[in-house]
Amino acid sequence: MDNLVIQYRPRKLDELHYHHGLSERLKSLASSGDFPHMLFYGPSGAGKKTRIACTLRELFGPGVEKLKIDQRVFMTPSRRKLDVNVVQSNYHIELTPSEVGNYDRVVIQEILKEIAQTQQVDISARHRFKVVIINEADSLTRDAQAALRRTMEKYTTNMRLILCANSTSRLIAPIRSRCLLVRVPAPSMEDVVGVLEYVAGRACRGNSPDHAACTVVAKEAAGNVRKAILALEALRMQNPLFSEPITVAKPDWETYCQRVGDMIVQEQSPARVMEVRAKYYELLSHCIPPTVIIKTVADRVVDKVDENLKADVMHWAAIYENRMRVGNKKIFHLEAWTVKVMSIVKHFFYDIDLTGFDDYP
Repeated sequence: MDNLVIQYRPRKLDELHYHHGLSERLKSLASSGDFPHMLFYGPSGAGKKTRIACTLRELFGPGVEKLKIDQRVFMTPSRRKLDVNVVQSNYHIELTPSEVGNYDRVVIQEILKEIAQTQQVDISARHRFKVVIINEADSLTRDAQAALRRTMEKYTTNMRLILCANSTSRLIAPIRSRCLLVRVPAPSMEDVVGVLEYVAGRACRGNSPDHAACTVVAKEAAGNVRKAILALEALRMQNPLFSEPITVAKPDWETYCQRVGDMIVQEQSPARVMEVRAKYYELLSHCIPPTVIIKTVADRVVDKVDENLKADVMHWAAIYENRMRVGNKKIFHLEAWTVKVMSIVKHFFYDIDLTGFDDYP
């Protein structure tokens, strides 16, 4: 059986529970004759992909939900085979080129050229173009983005692009200027509580959580609707009666990251650096994104250190996160940030000790 996130995912723009003004604008765009290239951006869990799916249904009707998952094989100039999972219907295709790393340009060029050179199969379709959805567009390499820009110009009559990204900062200006930018901000606490009450009312029925329990779950999710619904489902399995006290189970990787943050604060030594490095490798091997790791660990460190150190910890986390995005070996930047934070913490306590000695007779 599908989890609650999939089971109660809205399929129409009218069914969305928040950002109603944005839904109305998307509906107006879908009904107009001139549908542009679009760039949806916003934080994770805000509902970007759900809104894209609802917009596609508004464009082409319910036939867009008849999906099939295919594994496409692409060949690089060096004869290396690339396997990419593709979700497609008669009206659109969805893929994540950044999965193949530096070879994403090959995938972009091949798949877009193929789609753009084929006509719409369904002669009764409302629009004569096909839609290509590119997930994690902000993770594409510069070469892939340049190829994407050229394709957008050349095949605009037969194809429309919908890009999905967390931020626009890593996308080149020519792509941003050729797309209609649609910001999907994180929902407010009240919006998340409303979604949880709706899902709980349909899933739990006779024994749904009250407003206070939904508020606890929403607060823990911090604006991430997907995370909130998954937490509600886990809570329902652990505490079917939703009795007090309400405790929201955290994902294992998040608990693991918090443990790493505690290790950094408790001891600053070369041996501890090697222990933390092993923990980072463990997280990376379980496909936790390095940017998520550094953010989660930094949040934990900030909670544990003195008020005077909080700004420095986050400042260096931002610097090393940026270096991490530019570089290749993520573990180097994670380890460098860890050493930097340990140095800051140790020097701070060392200075405190010296201050105490100044007043000693």
